[in-house]
Amino acid sequence: MSVSRIKTIVIAALVLVNAFFLTLILINNYADARDERQMIETACSILQSNGIAINPDSIITSGAFSAMRTARSIEAEEAIAYAFLGQVEMADQGGDIYLYENADRGIAEFSGAGDFDIRLHAGVVGYADGASKTAQEFLRDMKLETSAPTSSLDSDGERILVYSEYMGARIFNCTIEFMFVGDSLQTVRGRYVSNVEPVESGAQISQVGTALLGFLAALKRDEIECREILSVEPGYRHGAAGAFGEGVLNPSWLITTDDGRYLLDSATGEIRNA
Repeated sequence: MSVSRIKTIVIAALVLVNAFFLTLILINNYADARDERQMIETACSILQSNGIAINPDSIITSGAFSAMRTARSIEAEEAIAYAFLGQVEMADQGGDIYLYENADRGIAEFSGAGDFDIRLHAGVVGYADGASKTAQEFLRDMKLETSAPTSSLDSDGERILVYSEYMGARIFNCTIEFMFVGDSLQTVRGRYVSNVEPVESGAQISQVGTALLGFLAALKRDEIECREILSVEPGYRHGAAGAFGEGVLNPSWLITTDDGRYLLDSATGEIRNA
């Protein structure tokens, strides 16, 4: 048998082996998806039998989430401050609070947990191209991963709100708000995360069926109340564990109801208002 013939047979065998293993993976994925769907439908049936309306199609389950560690980044703070203020002078205010100032443009205050407050002088930043576009341009300069912006109007002016994200998943208690008053941007406030790293043996996101039954248990204990669950979404909740910026992203479920929004911690089962 020629060498070329042997090579052809070997290549064909490898292709068949790869096809076999790919088929096994697809079968397993299909089985997992089928089991997950069955669990969701069972949990929804239990909720409905207890007087809670819910549509299984309103539940998002995509993504694999595990606990992550966060830490303060002075470099990230400086990049954010520079985006709005240009060259600044930094001063330690004590209590792990740093102040960045440009006398001609404004000030930016940062805490170790990632909370920040930027206050600009009137007229420094206009928004001739619109508030939403202006906010998006700044977010790119801030080098932060965020959700798409939403806009709202009130008597004070126009607010643009975004969620901080990690790997495409929302961090439900980390929002950034741009406030436009008159003809200029006035304030930018919120929380972001930096230096994100995996936590060894950290908590994983729970099955959505388990989360829903935990939510039902809280309803039974009269800790919360609602008559309809409008949506369920996986993501993170940022917990600041120390004054120097150490924290953790806990896998969590955001459950939106007709009575409010709730965060269910996947590791502990604790439920709190979002």
